[in-house]
Amino acid sequence: MLHLYNSMGKRLQIFHPVNREVVNVFTCGPSVYQRAHIGNFRTFTFEDVLVKYLEYSGYKVKRGMNLTDIEDKAVLEAEKRHTTVKHLTEENIKSFLNEMSLLKIKKPDYLPRASRSVSEAVKIIANLVAHGAAYWHRGDVYFDPLKFKGFGKIYGLDMSRWPKTKRRFSKDTYSGMRWNRGDFILWHGRKERERDYWKTSIGEGRPAWNIQDASMVNRYFHETLSIYCGGIDNLIRHHDYTRAILESVRPYAMARYWLHCQHLFVRGQKMSKSRGNIYYTDTLLTDGYSPEEIRFFLISNHYRKKINFTEKNMHRAKENLLELRSLTHGIAARATGEPPGHSQAGAHLKHAFVRHMDNDLRVGEALDAVQSLLSVIKPEALRSAEAADILSILKEMDKVLNVLF
Repeated sequence: MLHLYNSMGKRLQIFHPVNREVVNVFTCGPSVYQRAHIGNFRTFTFEDVLVKYLEYSGYKVKRGMNLTDIEDKAVLEAEKRHTTVKHLTEENIKSFLNEMSLLKIKKPDYLPRASRSVSEAVKIIANLVAHGAAYWHRGDVYFDPLKFKGFGKIYGLDMSRWPKTKRRFSKDTYSGMRWNRGDFILWHGRKERERDYWKTSIGEGRPAWNIQDASMVNRYFHETLSIYCGGIDNLIRHHDYTRAILESVRPYAMARYWLHCQHLFVRGQKMSKSRGNIYYTDTLLTDGYSPEEIRFFLISNHYRKKINFTEKNMHRAKENLLELRSLTHGIAARATGEPPGHSQAGAHLKHAFVRHMDNDLRVGEALDAVQSLLSVIKPEALRSAEAADILSILKEMDKVLNVLF
């Protein structure tokens, strides 16, 4: 049985979907004020493996992923580049979708943009204000976390340390992995000379980043999500904000399982422009790595473990994949078109793969186990039907991994 580590409660749990007919999953997408780097794609490839393993396990999955194309950072970046937010974000969305395809990430069923979900955000804000969970202040709207019972539960926030005096945080996002202990913004009222705004029933302005995921989930999913996930940075503020907003306007839980993917570091440091250590997929392609090798590197460590990008680690991943592919091709050469027949080796491969994947998606351990079993198989000693069985099992696994064929 599949076990997943639920950030809500901080423990491994057996996966029981909310709806066995369709497993609804929502994953935090990119903020497209800038191009996605390989650290971002570490999270997106993890989410892709999650969805594909659910499908491998027999579930039908519906997945949504948001595109944050209007926020403070996008406005500032567009001003810096002397362009429009729309031009800036369209360019980055196009690049993102191309790189998703390059890394064999399955396109989500829903890819809503924040700029096209403003009316949904406005409805939620009006509802929150009407019920006293949010309020107007100097033309903006803020959410009061103290009005939501259980605020901070995903992170495990100690609410006894919440300040008694009123404090407001007016930016969409704040740097650093820290909590802002106060009220957070939902709506930016239009400021003088501001170009990026909407005329709505609550006035002119734009939705803050904090309301955007809730508005897009509410638009497409009308029951508790089975899984909601994103990068580990979303565990600070963002996901507890989204949960508080949505559960304040809907009479059921937002999600049953909350999953978070750890950071990718570069030579032991976080990626940043100031350090000059940001890597993109085309950086690695130029260095001679294939898309499959990049994907293999990104998925072959457990998603809850930090990974460190170095030239040595990337080269090691390339060598490991080459060895795995060589073993796979040896089996394929022996499978001469006969229908697959049952093989003990094939059964052992499938058992090993499922055992490790069912244990919180331990892809690296699953790959190691598969490679170890393949290394002791002598293709020339197999009947072609046995080889065809092993090959068929490997191809099914690769619908999840997307690195072997």
